[in-house]
Amino acid sequence: MSKTCHKKGPQASIAANLLTLKKQLADGCKACGRDPADVKFLAVSKTVNDQRLQQALDLGVRRFGENRVQEAQAKWPPLRQKFPDIELHLIGPLQTNKVKQAVELFDVIETLDRPKLAAHLAKECARTGKYLPLLVQVNIGEEPQKAGISPHDAVNFARDAIEHHGLNVTGMMCIPPLEAPPAPYFALLTKLTREAGLQEISMGMSGDFTIAAQLGATTVRVGSGLFGAREEI
Repeated sequence: MSKTCHKKGPQASIAANLLTLKKQLADGCKACGRDPADVKFLAVSKTVNDQRLQQALDLGVRRFGENRVQEAQAKWPPLRQKFPDIELHLIGPLQTNKVKQAVELFDVIETLDRPKLAAHLAKECARTGKYLPLLVQVNIGEEPQKAGISPHDAVNFARDAIEHHGLNVTGMMCIPPLEAPPAPYFALLTKLTREAGLQEISMGMSGDFTIAAQLGATTVRVGSGLFGAREEI
């Protein structure tokens, strides 16, 4: 007598997680009258191994976020040969000495956070002719340990990056304080982004992305929600 085989393990888990995330997003958007198609997932792939990345790619995931230039350089070029439609975002801090590599490798940089970095990016974009989309990282909770532009300076900084440096700034990004309710911070980032005349709003993670979507996010970042708990090596 034959038995029906059911998928088990990481691939089944990633597939199930993806369905759950999509349902949560749809339900959250429905509650506020927003079209879920206006919000995109960004799969946070920091420390995720090639096998799990391949499984996500096989499920149709194409937008990924990496925290470090060096780690992204090590794992993404071979995968991009097989999946040329991958969209890779830098969501971690960018040192000025890594700007050349970052502009070459990434499709979007979400961590423009200081005038010196804007100047270096402007020089590299002009040299290569690759004016990739940039998001201003806002230190929305004004936490001393976090990078980012103060909310009070974010609009003027974004305008200066566009008008003075000629950068392709398309939006803003934030990470709210860990222990605080995120909604007020999400609402503030949406206000700042719109005040600056920008469109892209990257905010919200696996635990609060539905709130972010209801408050204006166009990109929500999901790591553990998709891949499960990060595996320690």
